Amino acid sequence: MSAHRFHWPSFLRRVAVIAIPVALQNLLTTTGSMVDTMMIASLGQTEVGAVGLCAQFSSLMFSGYWGFVGGGMLFFSQFWGARDDEGINRSYGLTLSCMLTVGLTFGLMAILFPEAVMRMYTDKASIQAIGVEYLRIVGFAYPLIVLSMAMAALLRCTDRVRIPLYGSIASVCTNIFLNWVLIFGHLGLPAMGVRGAALATVIAQSVHILVILILAHRSGHRYLLAFRRHFRWDRDLVRNYLRKCFPIIMNEVLIGLGNMVINIVLGRQPEEAIAALAVFRTLEGLIIGFFAGFSSASSVLVGTKVGSGEMDTAFARAWRLVYMCQGFIGILGGLLIALHTPILTMLGMSGESFRLAFGMLTIYACFALIRMGNWTQNDTFRAAGDATYGTVLEILFMWVMVIPLVWLTGMVWGAPTLLVFACCYMDEPIRYILMQRHLFNGRWIRPVTPEGRDALAAWHPDIRNPGEDGQYV
Repeated sequence: MSAHRFHWPSFLRRVAVIAIPVALQNLLTTTGSMVDTMMIASLGQTEVGAVGLCAQFSSLMFSGYWGFVGGGMLFFSQFWGARDDEGINRSYGLTLSCMLTVGLTFGLMAILFPEAVMRMYTDKASIQAIGVEYLRIVGFAYPLIVLSMAMAALLRCTDRVRIPLYGSIASVCTNIFLNWVLIFGHLGLPAMGVRGAALATVIAQSVHILVILILAHRSGHRYLLAFRRHFRWDRDLVRNYLRKCFPIIMNEVLIGLGNMVINIVLGRQPEEAIAALAVFRTLEGLIIGFFAGFSSASSVLVGTKVGSGEMDTAFARAWRLVYMCQGFIGILGGLLIALHTPILTMLGMSGESFRLAFGMLTIYACFALIRMGNWTQNDTFRAAGDATYGTVLEILFMWVMVIPLVWLTGMVWGAPTLLVFACCYMDEPIRYILMQRHLFNGRWIRPVTPEGRDALAAWHPDIRNPGEDGQYV
């Protein structure tokens, strides 16, 4: 195979075009969550802990639908690379149907059975009561959240990354303003407390969807609004879609259930620890927000090249994206540690809750560089058609290593909260080594398009040693 020079300037421009709007969108969302937390913190640490545990139920829903997002982006990006309009439309309709099923299910659980949900996450009666009030209202936002995520995934894979960003700007601004009005009772309205925060979330998500639809229509996007073409499925498409999505879905569901077990253990720690965990999850969103930009870039930049049959370019882009992501995440983690005092104070932490929140942030910052490297590699594999390797590793280590450690330290041995928390990340270094080996052998490139499959037949991946001069062989 002949040597090719990797063109860094055009690559970095493509990364920036995709990653920066996605990162900004998630940064906006996280900023909105931080403002929410600050406002709710003025009501008390019990309220912060209750809303934080409700967010863990939302995370479980995220695990239920994110497998379809990952599978959908696999098809969107590869069909976009092959310029297959019909494939994009049909795979979006299938993805949307599956995701909305998940969103409606969780919404009904939150609205109709909030007591059961809160009992699952904590044994503190005071926290349960507040969480029930919040869930009964915020459950109406769950299908809306899922719908906006499906639309954003399609738009990003078809070079419309700014539209979801503008939708998030409108949503976050609406949410912050309505929180101020509804939580504290401004502009002549009654003070609703956490119920006001939940109602603000529902209205903000509605605004999010409305803005996306308006901008997609104005830009003439030919996929998002092609409703009649979304549901023309055939047996081959459904079979191929489910076959590719099944490992991703099982990964997200089993990891979501594993995280639920972990949250059940953490939800039985002292109230100060529960409040600290809620604040930590908000700050974690900053790191995940930056990661999401690189994750989307990996899915699009690698997936499109695999779909169009340019395997060498896909391979060259993949490992560079992983290391770029890790570098940025390391810088961000260091900044959070350096600025932890003003940040945690603004978020209502003091005394023991401050100590625990800082401890969680420090532990996470140490593991985040490796953790986000694992996530980026797994998303890259998925976009290229290999939905199995990273899935098997993550599920295996979660259930064989992480959950037993967390359960034993938290529920059996009564270990300190920070030790229990650290056990959540003990598998990351081992998985990173295994994922790196898989990344460089190139066997994760498995196209779903005819163009990609034809090119793959003539492409034999071998272990490459990319040099600093930007060349690969």
